[in-house]
Parts: sequence; structure tokens; C-alpha cells
Amino acid sequence: MSSTFGDRFRITTWGESHGAAIGAVIDGCPAGLSLDEADIQAFLDRRKPGQSRFTTKRQESDRVEILSGTFEGRTTGTPISLLIRNQDQRSRDYGNIASVYRPGHADYTYTQKYGFRDYRGGGRSSGRETIGRVAGGAIASHILKELGIELTTFAKAIGPVEVPEEEYRPEEIFQNKLYMPSNQRAAEAAAFLESMMKNLDSCGGVIECRVTGLPAGIGEPVFDKLDACLAKAILSIGAVKAVEFGDGVEAARRDGSQNNDPFFMENGSVRKKTNHAGGVLGGMSDGDTLILRAAVKPTPSIAQPQQTVTENGEDTELVIHGRHDPVIVPRAVVVVESMTALTLVDLLLLNMGSRMEHLKKIY
Repeated sequence: MSSTFGDRFRITTWGESHGAAIGAVIDGCPAGLSLDEADIQAFLDRRKPGQSRFTTKRQESDRVEILSGTFEGRTTGTPISLLIRNQDQRSRDYGNIASVYRPGHADYTYTQKYGFRDYRGGGRSSGRETIGRVAGGAIASHILKELGIELTTFAKAIGPVEVPEEEYRPEEIFQNKLYMPSNQRAAEAAAFLESMMKNLDSCGGVIECRVTGLPAGIGEPVFDKLDACLAKAILSIGAVKAVEFGDGVEAARRDGSQNNDPFFMENGSVRKKTNHAGGVLGGMSDGDTLILRAAVKPTPSIAQPQQTVTENGEDTELVIHGRHDPVIVPRAVVVVESMTALTLVDLLLLNMGSRMEHLKKIY
């Protein structure tokens, strides 16, 4: 089922939404990294349910247990096994969809592929699967921080409410429950979400991730381009429908003279006057801020009547019950950050063998 991601730094996630537990195994983490459960828990707390009235009311502590791979607070270089137990499954909420395909979900395609499906919350196709990604991403982010590489991720837009770049206030991201870099815009978005909830509807949005401190030359010039690897990672998140870097699709509307980023020298280093490219040139990092955005679709589980069909091919109408987020974006912010971190650590380890001088430094 392709549940493993990465080459040198690999993560395998396992578990279902309504199974006993969710977990991940991380292989390739260097020995000697200071790591305990609190480091991982801080990330998991950012995606767990019940943070506000705009998230599902499913009550999960999402407490992580490190089963292997550390000793006396440091990684040992062996596989790190992580366990997060499910505590608040309410499978009865899904009884009315046992033989019906939910619009916008993987029910139909899952059944066509495997011949049957776990209808309790979607099984492996549930958003709860991302717990393993976030747990692994916490470790990857810890490695990046040791290298002076910082990730800042936030909700740029929720529905029609968008934060313009000139209004970014990073210090406000964790001051509101929507993880927007503007408390004022977050209040506007909250009011919009209230109207969505009254109408038994949902909305989508845009998540932006900015990476500083990334050295130039990370990524490959052909198939494993930095942006290509990141796009695959971000698009593997169930609700993401599009990814862009720098100016993204806007670049298609510009002239070359407008889109190019002029170089100049500053204190003996090559710099860029602008960053339309979003920190990626020719598939490799250029030393500037890496900027990516993920477009997230509206939550498909809504309480309005929807037309659908049964597994027996009969037309019917469905109203989805249970506990669902009216917007996925706030809890998906840390998922985007985690997949970005996992990709960057993997590519950094791959890049260690790109030059003889790198190998001489190590050996």
C-alpha cells in the first residue's frame, strides 16, 4: 500500500482510524540526536482534535510512546518505533455508510482497488493516518533545527479570508486557533466558519510553509528535484489538491524579465534581489527562503443531504453523521510542515555524497 516514504530517512506509517492504535517507524535517523516524547508530543498537539469549535469533537489525547530507538534521551541510530493509541472511536456513527459511497471520500475508489473497505472513518484513507507523519516529522524537524534550518508554517487562507504577505505577523500564528499569521484575519475567518457551520457546510483554504537556513544545492537536477520531491510529499496528504512554489501559477502570467530573480554579491555571498522562484532553481535549493503553498479542499463530510449511490448500484441520498471538522486547514498546518521536514532531511542525507570533499569531511 506504499506506506513507506523516503530513501535515506524513511518513515513507515501504520494503523487505521478506528483500530487500536496509529503509529510510525522511522529508519535512518542519525545516532546522538537529543529526543524524548515531549519533542514529538508538541507536534502531535498541534493536529489533535478538540482544539476549538472548528475541529472535530473526537476526544483523543494522541499521547505518543517511544518503543525503540532511543537510550538515555538520545537516538541510537536504530529504528525509532512510535505508538499513539486510539481512545475515542465511535464506529456506530458510520453505520449508515457501510454500503454507501460518501461523496468526496475514498470509499468508491478504495472498494474498486481492494474489493472491500473499512467504512469506520475511512480506515487508512482517514485523516487520522497523518498522526504517524506528524510524529515522524517532529523528529525530522528536530534534526533540521540542529542544522540551523527553521520551518514556519501557517494557514494563509481559510475560505475567502486570506492574509496578504505584507500583513504577516509570525508571532501571531500560535495566538489564534486557526494558525493564521494575523489575529485580525483569523477573527474574520472564524466568523466565516460560523456561517459555514450554520449552513451545515465546510470550506477549504491554503497552507504556506517557509523554510530558512536551507543551504544551496539540495535536491537533484532531474527526477528528484527538490520541488518535485516536496510536491509528491505534500500531495500525498489526502485533502491537498494543488502545490505551488514561490509565485506558483502566477509565474505563467509574467514576462521573463519580471519573473527572473537577479543575482548580486553581498559580503562575499551570492544573493537574490527577489524570490519569485521560491528558493528553488533547476530543482535545487538556491539558499533563499523556500516557499511552498498547499491548496486544501473543503471537508467532504457535511451534514447536508447529498446524492450518491450504494455498493449495489442504487441511487440514494446520504446525510453524514458524526464528528467532523468544518475546515481541515488548521489541523493540516503541522501535517504540511511535517512532510516538508521529512523530505528535506532525506534530501540532505542524500546530498552528503554529492562531492568528494563532503566524504572527506566525514571519513
